[in-house]
Amino acid sequence: MHNLFDIRRIIGALFVVYGIILTITGFVDDKAAIQKALGVRINLWVGIGMLILGVGFLIWERLRPVTLEFQEEVDTSTFGPPPSGHDETPSSRDTE
Repeated sequence: MHNLFDIRRIIGALFVVYGIILTITGFVDDKAAIQKALGVRINLWVGIGMLILGVGFLIWERLRPVTLEFQEEVDTSTFGPPPSGHDETPSSRDTE
């Protein structure tokens, strides 16, 4: 199951929503807005870029979901023996 609050999903969705808005705005810009941007349909190009980035985030989130891995037991062979004087268990110290 995918994590609903994965930050990649939230960022991707926001980029897609704003990308759609800017792309639509870029298609319906009037001549004055295009001339103000030196003849470039800046809303259209930035909207397309945001759509690509947002879809990229959503694909990344689908391909590599966040997983929690728990280690069942600790391998004590890599830690070596306990230091001398620490061989007692807490229950044996309480009986003295």
